Amino acid sequence: MYGRNELIARYIKLRTGKTRTRKQVSSHIQVLARKRVREYQSSIKDQVSKDKALQTVANLSSAQIVSASVMKPQTPFPPAVRFWPSPIPGQPGHSQDIKPFAQPPYTTLPAPVPAPVGYDPLPPTRPAAITAPVWQDRTIASAKLRLLEYSAFMENQRDRETYKHVFVHIGPSNPGYNDPVLESIDVRQIYDKFSEKKGGLKELYEKGPHNAFFLVKFWADLSADIEEGSGVFYGVSSQYSGTENITISVSTKVCSFGKQVVEKVETEYAHMEGGKYAFRIHRSPMCEYMINFIHKLKHLPEKYMMNSVLENFTILQVVSNRETQETLLCIAFVFEVSTSEHGAQYHVYRLVND
Repeated sequence: MYGRNELIARYIKLRTGKTRTRKQVSSHIQVLARKRVREYQSSIKDQVSKDKALQTVANLSSAQIVSASVMKPQTPFPPAVRFWPSPIPGQPGHSQDIKPFAQPPYTTLPAPVPAPVGYDPLPPTRPAAITAPVWQDRTIASAKLRLLEYSAFMENQRDRETYKHVFVHIGPSNPGYNDPVLESIDVRQIYDKFSEKKGGLKELYEKGPHNAFFLVKFWADLSADIEEGSGVFYGVSSQYSGTENITISVSTKVCSFGKQVVEKVETEYAHMEGGKYAFRIHRSPMCEYMINFIHKLKHLPEKYMMNSVLENFTILQVVSNRETQETLLCIAFVFEVSTSEHGAQYHVYRLVND
């Protein structure tokens, strides 16, 4: 006979093909339960009612809190989020649990970011005194540094014209106070996908600051013909905005089956733009390992085979202050192949441990 968590793990395996342990399922249920209790408490203004509600919640397990009907009349909760959103094998389209952002046109103009489907929060009012910028809880940003744009691409010269194909892209955004904050994922659930050596995700997270850690799920666009030759260029561009005039170090670590296989470290200096310090890494050449990996991936005959390979492929980008070694941003990238006619897509989560 199977326990509750093992049945949930088996259901995840059947629905998505992904393997999750009972411990991982239990951990995620506890995270959802604590989040739900906090939202439930904040929705009750009367202290007497709040005390009665807390007594009721105290008698419930984590699983009962996640699905408890006694809490439903108070506030509309979003549906539970699966950890690895993926379409059902053999079925078109993306998971209905999480809708990735459609990639905006490759441009420097800001593009609006749609709210995830099914997330229906009450419109927040702007407080009288703002302690943090609006984008800090809604984009990839810590207290000191914000990622503005990120892309990996291929360029090919054809008859004196340049053809460009974008594999993955995070475009600029301009969130408002009515936009929902980022969803959270327990960082412990992805420790095994990254190197445990010195400077790995676990050590970095324990060191903090915790508000600098994010997970990005990419649906990569591999629809273009992958070419080789002297006229083909594979590159990565990124842009950041900061609050201090410092020099940043950008470490990009590629991991396979949780083991680091290659690392690239770049240095960038601050430039004053519009009253803020800007950092640009423009057209940085992609390493040979990544180029060969893309070629081999593209040669696989079916997308499910590509996704099977990508399940064990991750990238960890760490942006730090070169002088103090303070972590300014840490972004964990995971990948699938896009099946959308709109090309590359992505979804961002905040990494937590509670």
